[in-house]
Amino acid sequence: MNQALTVNDLTVRYGNGCSYCRDISNPLDKNRCPHCKSVWAVRNISFELYPSEILGIVGESGSGKTTLLRSLYFDIPATSGAAYLSGYSDGLVDIMGVSSQQKRIIRNSLLGMVYQNPTQGLLMDYSSSGNVAQKLIAAGSRNVGSMQDRANELLEHMQIPLGRVKEPPKQFSGGMQQRVQISKAIANNPPVLLLDEVTTGLDLSVQAKVLDLIRSVQKKLNIAIIIVSHDLAVIRMLSDRTIVMLDGGIVEHGLTDQIMEDPQHWFTQTLVHSLI
Repeated sequence: MNQALTVNDLTVRYGNGCSYCRDISNPLDKNRCPHCKSVWAVRNISFELYPSEILGIVGESGSGKTTLLRSLYFDIPATSGAAYLSGYSDGLVDIMGVSSQQKRIIRNSLLGMVYQNPTQGLLMDYSSSGNVAQKLIAAGSRNVGSMQDRANELLEHMQIPLGRVKEPPKQFSGGMQQRVQISKAIANNPPVLLLDEVTTGLDLSVQAKVLDLIRSVQKKLNIAIIIVSHDLAVIRMLSDRTIVMLDGGIVEHGLTDQIMEDPQHWFTQTLVHSLI
């Protein structure tokens, strides 16, 4: 099976690094070099995402999971490493090394991103349908009628009443804002959707509704999803496979059921036992 996304040795470092911390075999103080004090927010991360798969990434605050996701969406520059999308040059070109213009094309056509804070992904004073149209325009759409139809279709699927699609997201609840963000993120049918802590801060009933909608979107579009969370219950509900991150690195990975039933790393064991 061809991978939807392949990530090889992705690293995000703050600081110049030194001979000690550049050697992956040397331990760090959490994710900070004890010698040069450089911070390795993400350190030599490699994984594969398959078509129509939901991959969960779980870890505590500061583990690097959000930095990893945002580097894949080009919000944060990667220090080193490579990533390949099957939808871009048949997966043969490292998207981390392409021009800023090509990165914009990839962001607008091949990736969707839903942020924990909706203000990062939405224009809060624009209409909800206008937010979806913005993503369509960025990918080259110009037909106003078709863009409006597409926005209405997506927002209705996300259970935004059609009578409210002209309202700005700032007038919506947190759960509705996240649903508008998802509508915008999938506007161009991207093969890969990135979700960063999308249920954090929402009431449990609202969380459940958002998660159900994410699952329905994945089934309808056959989209591959990476979902980042500090909550293993969310990961258990959605993901096929799970990556566990700690201090910028991967400490465990495997099928979600396998990790839930037989966690190997002490940190994963702590997460799993917290659910019992």
